[in-house]
Amino acid sequence: MPGVQQGATRTWRVAGVETGVLVAEHQRRELLCVAAGIEPGALRGLRMVKQSLDARVRDGVRRLRFVLQADLVVDATYRSAALSRAVKSGRVLEAPPRDSLERGRVHSTRKGARVAVLGSGPAGLFAALVLARNGAKVDLFERGDPVERRSQPLVRFQRTGALDPESNLLYGEGGAGTYSDGKIYTRVDDPLEVPILEELVACGAPPEIVHDARAHIGTDKLHRVLPALRGRMQALGVTFHFRARIVDLVVADARVRAVRTAEGEHACDLVVVAPGHSARDTFEMLMARGVVVEPKPFQLGVRIEHPQQLVDRARHGIGPEAEALGAASYGLVSSADGAVASAHSFCMCPGGRIVASVNEAGHLCTNGMSNSTHSSRWANAALVATFGPEDFGHEPLAGIAFQRAIERRFFEAGGSTYAAPAQRAADFLARRPSVGSLECSYRFGATPGRLDELLPSRVVDALSRALPFWDRVVPGFAGLEGLLVGVETRSACPVRIPRDRASFRARGCANLLPVGEGAGWAGGIMSAALDGARAAVAWLESED
Repeated sequence: MPGVQQGATRTWRVAGVETGVLVAEHQRRELLCVAAGIEPGALRGLRMVKQSLDARVRDGVRRLRFVLQADLVVDATYRSAALSRAVKSGRVLEAPPRDSLERGRVHSTRKGARVAVLGSGPAGLFAALVLARNGAKVDLFERGDPVERRSQPLVRFQRTGALDPESNLLYGEGGAGTYSDGKIYTRVDDPLEVPILEELVACGAPPEIVHDARAHIGTDKLHRVLPALRGRMQALGVTFHFRARIVDLVVADARVRAVRTAEGEHACDLVVVAPGHSARDTFEMLMARGVVVEPKPFQLGVRIEHPQQLVDRARHGIGPEAEALGAASYGLVSSADGAVASAHSFCMCPGGRIVASVNEAGHLCTNGMSNSTHSSRWANAALVATFGPEDFGHEPLAGIAFQRAIERRFFEAGGSTYAAPAQRAADFLARRPSVGSLECSYRFGATPGRLDELLPSRVVDALSRALPFWDRVVPGFAGLEGLLVGVETRSACPVRIPRDRASFRARGCANLLPVGEGAGWAGGIMSAALDGARAAVAWLESED
């Protein structure tokens, strides 16, 4: 065909293709080709874009199905009547172009520029990676330990209750997500998502994370992925500084000239601030140096834990297909009703356990984590309601003060030993204390507590409305096998650092880019990584 280079290809995206759970890989490939109107023999390549599970009950019968979306590569000259019909019907579209972490139009002033990245969570790591791949000289500062050493203060904390305020479940390489279950799915559709996922796969993450709609890596595998990613970044010239909390910024003429640690100053042309959602002292330091910080809504609630088998039966049923799917998960929402707030589940950890997500002594906060094998017999998730400045105050750090007060209340209610107050879901609804042993996965132990009295009334009312509804979706959810464990305060950061939407630059500081969850611009591992990468791209391609 005139105008088409020899060897050129064209990529078509087909969506909504259903297949059984036990269907073999080659059969899925054939189904995708048929749906796209492409002869299997003409296929030059296939990339699964998304695979999601449909476990809905239809006409009283549960039919477990995968719903597939895939990109099919053929010769640019390929034509077929079936393909033409599929395109005309809208079932098939030309796939969007792939993006890359290597940028094509980096401004000349960015080559060799000195950049300080504060924080090694997903936002900081991928901002640093993009900057280094495109010629910047990057120093990455992390107040906690590298991942190989993070377990030492954690084990000591779990055994003795002696907390290391600088290296814990929240601070250290990879950020708080290192000790979750590494969920990396997101509701956004960003062209940089696949390159970021492929980078993680190159570092040892499971290949299916690129297309699994409910993908997660697992805490155990993250501990192998992160050192590999660090090695790749060091090969690009990134210098990692661990146990290096930033204590101050050297600011002149509304620009950061250097960052200061306990060991000394590091000059820089740009600062990327990726503090994570719990770097409370960092927000105070930034405000002292003229960076604008404002309050924003955040979520607060409890963990709920059930036997994993209860969730499996409710979501997947029984039989070979259910067994092949492994540990089931859920995502639950209850809408607002008049004065009663909405509620939703968050960070569901199938086959996981509840952990003490603490960075300040004398405070209690819970979170969930799981390994890649989902081997625990427990399933847990956060159940939260949203609070805004109208609930806790309009001062910049009012939300943090609100969090702290509730965390101290729960710490004291648990006996000041990091044991967590707990209440069976049925008892919570009946407004009565739970009696007897409260078995759960939380290593500091659960102690009977009146969560219906300890929690803010906004959460109590929202969960009291939501739990019976969710019990119809997952039978037994609000019964005696459901254990509420509190408190969950860190599902989101209660502050935001305002920034320009196009340049990502902070208000009041021309060369400071606030990114990720702690800056108030992301809500999970993948969205934070994308935010850090996008901020780096914006700076690399700008002219001033």
